Amino acid sequence: MSKRRPMLKTPTQYLNYGVAVSEVEVDLVTGQTTVLQTDILYDSGKSLNPAVDLGQIEGAFVQGLGFFMLEEYITDSEGLLLTDSTWTYKIPTVDTIPRQFNVEILNSGRHEKRVLPCKASGEPPLLLAASVHCATREAVKEARKQLRMWKGVNDSELMFQLPVPATMPVVKELCGLDIVESYLEWKSSVN
Repeated sequence: MSKRRPMLKTPTQYLNYGVAVSEVEVDLVTGQTTVLQTDILYDSGKSLNPAVDLGQIEGAFVQGLGFFMLEEYITDSEGLLLTDSTWTYKIPTVDTIPRQFNVEILNSGRHEKRVLPCKASGEPPLLLAASVHCATREAVKEARKQLRMWKGVNDSELMFQLPVPATMPVVKELCGLDIVESYLEWKSSVN
């Protein structure tokens, strides 16, 4: 029989904190989302090597960018994977990372209950890429609102779900391409 270790009076807390703000530009005709800028503030405890942590934070964010915006896993009715190559399964590339990428590492110091002074920086920042998804949703919402003014779209069409991943075809459809095409035709006939 094994002996159980006594519970600590105060449980050890190992919480990771970070915040990210992203600015995007959405092409209404193609649905392409360009990440113009991302600013990240990440609490790494007392970093053992800030250069390594910086690379880990950026890498995790870009991996999250793929999850939230690009990497669509599609199977057929038999369960056969259809997105099985670089032609069909899109991963982040140099074109999809933020054009301006600012990361600041916050040194929150040593916590007496932690074994080591540092905190994980390799996986937790992946969730900060949700800032790109949220910014894309706001851009689509604003595009729909402006197009509503032109065409008289009712308020119910302003409500929408932006799925994960928010791929180009999804964003294009949600922007209301039919309205965009009508608007462009109208604009060209006026000029």
